Amino acid sequence: MFRDWDASIAHQAEVLGALVRQQLGEGPHTVLDCSCGIGTQAIGLALAGHRVVAGDLSPVAAARARTEAAGRGARLPALAADMRRLPFRAGQFDVVLSADNSLPHLLTADDVRAALAQLRRVLREDGLLLLTVRDYDELRRTRPTSTPPQVAGTGDNQTITFQLWQWHEDGERYDLEHFQLLPNGTGWDTRVRRTTYWALTRAQLSDFAVQAGFEEPCWLEPAESGYYQPVLTARAACL
Repeated sequence: MFRDWDASIAHQAEVLGALVRQQLGEGPHTVLDCSCGIGTQAIGLALAGHRVVAGDLSPVAAARARTEAAGRGARLPALAADMRRLPFRAGQFDVVLSADNSLPHLLTADDVRAALAQLRRVLREDGLLLLTVRDYDELRRTRPTSTPPQVAGTGDNQTITFQLWQWHEDGERYDLEHFQLLPNGTGWDTRVRRTTYWALTRAQLSDFAVQAGFEEPCWLEPAESGYYQPVLTARAACL
């Protein structure tokens, strides 16, 4: 996903860590990355000294995150976990993070509410929620059908990636095909991954967060935060 993954790990940890410090102080803090993928954000935050636990719906991704963290000298407990049914006790974490446009994989209001309610449950009172998603306010206005090709590496290690988007009739959800072209010596091998997203606007996500027990929802644009996607921050309201 990132051309220089280690550089992205370091940069994103710096940016997200700064947001945590602004809200909660220096720390270190207990952090749950509830949609860790292969560990981009979780590894960086662990290397920065935070006590990070990682979860992902995919057991393969969670295992990869553990391996990648260990290879970089970070301790990262990582397990397969559904953000709608988190296996953690109430109030266990200072920070809950879901990055890289993960929450919009949930396609119904009931699923989004269930996930955000779980994130609130495992946060301590006044704990911090961090969500990053695509700029869906703009994307729902323009409704793009593809992304420009990106080229990474050189020669036999070169890869080309791009996406095709097909919007549903509701104007809110879209099917995504992620193409990856890899050289095979005489031509290209093609890998395709498919998924569906719900293009939740800032207003929609903020409303869902408030309904789930968060307060002070605030959106930060990339120019403000330094992160590559818009960031929603909110605090866990007292129950």
